Amino acid sequence: MALIALGINHDTATVEVREKVAFAPEQMSDALQSLCLSANLSEAVILSTCNRTEILAVADNDQSNEILHWLAQYHAVPKVSLQSSSYCHINAEAIFHMMKVACGLDSLILGEPQILGQLKSAFAVAQQAGTVGGALDHAMQHTFSYAKKVRTQTAIGENPVSVAFAAVSLSQRIFSDLSKTSALLIGAGETIDLVAKHLQGRNIGRIIVANRTLTRAEELAKQYSAEAILLSDIPDKLSQVDIVISSTASQLPILGKGAVERALKIRKRRPMFMVDIAVPRDIEPEVADLSDVYLYTVDDLRDIIDENKQARKDEVVKADVILRDGVEIYQAVQRVNSVVPVVKAFRQQAEALQADVLEKGLKQLSNGVDAEKVLESMARLLTNKLIHEPSMQIKKAGEVGDYNFVRKFTELYQLDVDLSEIVEMES
Repeated sequence: MALIALGINHDTATVEVREKVAFAPEQMSDALQSLCLSANLSEAVILSTCNRTEILAVADNDQSNEILHWLAQYHAVPKVSLQSSSYCHINAEAIFHMMKVACGLDSLILGEPQILGQLKSAFAVAQQAGTVGGALDHAMQHTFSYAKKVRTQTAIGENPVSVAFAAVSLSQRIFSDLSKTSALLIGAGETIDLVAKHLQGRNIGRIIVANRTLTRAEELAKQYSAEAILLSDIPDKLSQVDIVISSTASQLPILGKGAVERALKIRKRRPMFMVDIAVPRDIEPEVADLSDVYLYTVDDLRDIIDENKQARKDEVVKADVILRDGVEIYQAVQRVNSVVPVVKAFRQQAEALQADVLEKGLKQLSNGVDAEKVLESMARLLTNKLIHEPSMQIKKAGEVGDYNFVRKFTELYQLDVDLSEIVEMES
C-alpha cells in the first residue's frame, strides 16, 4: 500500500497556476469518482483552497504520475506546467506533510486555523462520495489528532496573522484613517467575516457586504452594522467605496475592468484599494492596469505574513518534534497492521487444531470413555499438534547451523534455556 500526497501550493505555484487547478464545491463528488477510476486509486481526498490544491490518496503502488496526469487532463492544463510546480510525498513523508498542512505549518499564514477545518470538510466530502476506506480514514484521524496536539502543546496558533488581517493591514498603508473610508466586501464566508471584524476594529466608516444570496449577506452584515446587497448590485455601489476585498468560491470573475473604470469616473479618479483573496480570482487581472487602482492578490500579502513567520520560529521547532513523533507512531501502527494477516492465519490454524481435537474427544465421550481419560487424551493430543511443527523447524535450524533462528525461537517462546553452548558452537 502507498499513501500519496500530491499537489501544488503557494510556495510552488503562482495564483495564475493555482486557479487553473482549483475545484468548485459542486465538482468534488464527480471529480473524486473520476480520479479513483482514472488513476487506479483505492481511496482519495481532494483539498482545494485559495493557497493549495492537494490530492491525498491510497493505492497499491506509487500512482503519483497517474494522479498528475489526471489533474492536468481534468482541468485541461498542460501536464508539463504542473510537473514544474507540483510536489509529491509517499508514505512516511506523506503523513508528515498531511500533519504539517493540518496544523498550519505549511500555510502561507503560519499557524492559521482555517486549514484544519477545510481539510476536515474535504475528508467529509470524500466520505460522502465513497472514496475513503480504512487506510485513508486512519491516516486522516491520525493527522487530525496530531494537529490538535500541536495546537495545544505549542503557541503556533496564538494570535495568527490571517490573510484577512494582512489585507486590512495593507489597506491602512493606502488609507491612514479608515474611519473616513468605505469598504465593499464580496462574499460572506469565514475569510470575509474576519475581514469585517478587523475593519470594524479599525473604526472603518462604512461596510457593504455583497453576496450571491442576500440572506447570507444580511446575516453577516447584521453583526457589523453593515449594508447587505446582491452581487448584481455591485456596479451601483462600487463608486461609493474606497476599499474592495473579495473572497468567493466563484469559478468566474465577479468584478471586471469595465465596471471599475465606470466607478473611477464617478469618483473623479479618487483611488481604490482592492484585495482579491479568491482562487480562482474574483477580480479581473486587467483591473491592475488602471492608474487609480491598487490591486493585490493573496500572493502579494507575503511581506506582512513573513513577519508573522519569524515571530513563530521557535514554535515551529517544537511542532516539528511533535510531528516527527507522530510519523513514527503512524509507521509503527502500519507495520503492526501489515502482519495482521499472519496473526489471523496463526489463530485460524490453532482453532482448526482445537476443533479437530474437540471432535475426537466428543466421540470418545459418546462411546462411554471415562471423562478424565478423555481430558488427558485431548490435552496430550492438542499439545502434540501445537508443538509438532515448531519442534521440526527448530531441529532443522540446528541441523544447518542457523543459530540466529534458534535465538529468535527461544525469545519468541520465552524459553528458559542457556544459549551459551549454542554460541560456543557457532563461534
